[in-house]
Amino acid sequence: MKKMICKNYDALSYLAANIIAEQIKNKPDTVLGLATGSTPMGTYKELVRRNKKGAVDFSGVTTFNLDEYYKISGDNPQSYHYFMYRNLFDHININRNNIHIPDGNTASVEQECERYDRLIRDAGGIDLQVLGIGSNGHIGFNEPASELITKTHLTALTENTIQDNARFFNHADEVPVHAITMGLGTILKAKRIILLISGKNKAEIFKKAFEGKITTNLPASLLQLHPDTTVIVDEEAAFKLVS
Repeated sequence: MKKMICKNYDALSYLAANIIAEQIKNKPDTVLGLATGSTPMGTYKELVRRNKKGAVDFSGVTTFNLDEYYKISGDNPQSYHYFMYRNLFDHININRNNIHIPDGNTASVEQECERYDRLIRDAGGIDLQVLGIGSNGHIGFNEPASELITKTHLTALTENTIQDNARFFNHADEVPVHAITMGLGTILKAKRIILLISGKNKAEIFKKAFEGKITTNLPASLLQLHPDTTVIVDEEAAFKLVS
């Protein structure tokens, strides 16, 4: 595992965009795994800027998002569909047929999860997966548990995650209590992973995840097992590290 400490959030976003742009340059038909939330927004903004300048070309790229709330429609402003189009897809030259996000309004969760895993397999797997980390150590919506599900699945969100995500809603009661998420097995099969961590509020979980033991009670710690993971962290989030 490689750790790259950046001075601030802007530098983190720029470096992450560099890695993604270089991946696409080297493999124009790259399969990208993408995350939502506040942390990757700066990276997406930088990628949009570069795309408009002609410095990165998304025309051959395929994307798979980590997760989506359930139940929620794609046109709901709080959905991850809406988030991704507003912050990235509406502003770059990506083929809309190559964008994949779990259907949070599906009539059959089981069929949707099987469909999503099949699409990832048919695309040849994920070349580069972008991740964030929750304050309880979740990645995607894989919450701390005694055991974790490897495939895409419906999961109940913990109270911690609901409270963390309440800032995006008018009230915590509006936050969906379930989500469809890629499983840890799918995530760990990605050829490369970059994990973005920013802010003092993530310093404690960062230290626990990467200086502590590997445990399903801290899902991000399983990234220590991946052969090509780069953690990109700003100084605020890294200040508790021993080294």
